[in-house]
Amino acid sequence: MRFAVVGAGAIGALVGATLARSGEDVTLIARGPHLRAIQERGVRIRGAIGDFEAKVPATDDPGSVGAVDVVLLTLKAHSLTQMAPRLAPLIGPDTAVVSAQNGIPWWYFYRHGGQWDGTQLESVDPGSVISKSIDPARVIGCIVYPSAIITEPGVVEHIEGTRFSLGEPDGSRSDRCRRIADAFIRAGFRSPIRSDIRHEMWVKLMGSIAFNPISALSRATLAEIVGCEETRALATEIMREAGAVAKRLGIDLGVTAEQRLAGAEKVGHHKTSMLQDVEARRPLELESIVGAIVELGVKMGLEMPYTRAVYACTKLLDQGIRAGRSIEKATAR
Repeated sequence: MRFAVVGAGAIGALVGATLARSGEDVTLIARGPHLRAIQERGVRIRGAIGDFEAKVPATDDPGSVGAVDVVLLTLKAHSLTQMAPRLAPLIGPDTAVVSAQNGIPWWYFYRHGGQWDGTQLESVDPGSVISKSIDPARVIGCIVYPSAIITEPGVVEHIEGTRFSLGEPDGSRSDRCRRIADAFIRAGFRSPIRSDIRHEMWVKLMGSIAFNPISALSRATLAEIVGCEETRALATEIMREAGAVAKRLGIDLGVTAEQRLAGAEKVGHHKTSMLQDVEARRPLELESIVGAIVELGVKMGLEMPYTRAVYACTKLLDQGIRAGRSIEKATAR
């Protein structure tokens, strides 16, 4: 199969290089020093999945690639608004678009059914730019579990995890989903096909919506958050509020807040992706993880005081990062 990996950062480069090693035709869409290093030396993978190098074509111009079988979107959710209108050259009559963003994706309510079917969320798709650029009928949902970091341009360290869950928005087990899952499995990943991909999104989201913004604000690891009585209680309340939104959408999570807290405790001193972005002065993936839930809560008439307060503070932090302000200098004043 012919893949274009759009947003070939740590996860995208890991997937692309591993698929290419197994014989798939892969092109990476990347930018900056990481792109130049890949063009010059290929992708070097280190860590849990093994140590190897893969020469993979890479570019910053989707228009130079042509139509592919699969567009794999591994860029952060907030970057998709700008990128989506540039994807048209990659999309042919039968191209599938695998959406691997964290949180609530822009296509979430496509074929959702019930009263929420077709709902548009301004927080994740401002002005409907993404949905106008990508036909949601092309979308396959993907939940990403591996953890990886770029240690230097062109070099990715795989820390843990090999699971990429896939699922059609309507719950069907389509041929295209099976073909993509088979390609991932041949490459050495786990790729189960889910009949209810939204449920799995929410199970992952229940931890992210609490731990990510708290860690960004406090600079604390998971173990530190759950080990502090006050932040543990705050995380519990945020998960409770998010659970109320999920319930209104017909999602039976089957996981309690205490179970999520216990799981975080076992993970230990892990820095969330949002904390890593704060430390690297990168924009935060805030809207898909927290803002979408706040927006849904407003639509549902739910009071979400804990989530809204943490969201407001984290949004201010994100605005400062985007404006290039130094958090340490601002604190020192």
